[in-house]
Amino acid sequence: MILIRHAMPAFGPDVPPHAWDLGAEGHAAARRLIAALPPHAYLVSSAEPKAWQSLGGGDDVVRDRRFNEVARVEPWDGGFRELRRAYVEGADHPQWEPRSEVVERFDAGIADHLERAEGRPLVVATHGMAMTLWLTTRIGLGDPGAFWADLRFPDKLVVDLDAHTVRRAR
Repeated sequence: MILIRHAMPAFGPDVPPHAWDLGAEGHAAARRLIAALPPHAYLVSSAEPKAWQSLGGGDDVVRDRRFNEVARVEPWDGGFRELRRAYVEGADHPQWEPRSEVVERFDAGIADHLERAEGRPLVVATHGMAMTLWLTTRIGLGDPGAFWADLRFPDKLVVDLDAHTVRRAR
């Protein structure tokens, strides 16, 4: 299975994060990423535009809200990185989706789409915090905060659930 952290969105305070589209840099990075995916892969993304667009934004990409980013209320101007890192490390924040619910929905989505993929490579475009929480539970990340902080825009991670490993793909 391949997990993709979405490419860089165009962002600003007037549009909520769940509605951000990719910016020019993000679209260029997404094209490079798509070219390196396995042929005939089963493609699924969160319902958020930036994730769907990271896999090309076509009709061949199944959109599934279970892979959306953590639902949250956070400040626009400052401190959001620290809040996000603390959250993936286990801190509770008011008006943030409980970590257990994120993991539960993400895990259900993975199980469902592994079955639907029918043996084809599964590629899931998602978001940094949701991905980190799920991997921490399923793989046992030793330092979720450092893992999250090291994610790139975009990032391509190969996950082996049987071996409990995750590695960055080239």
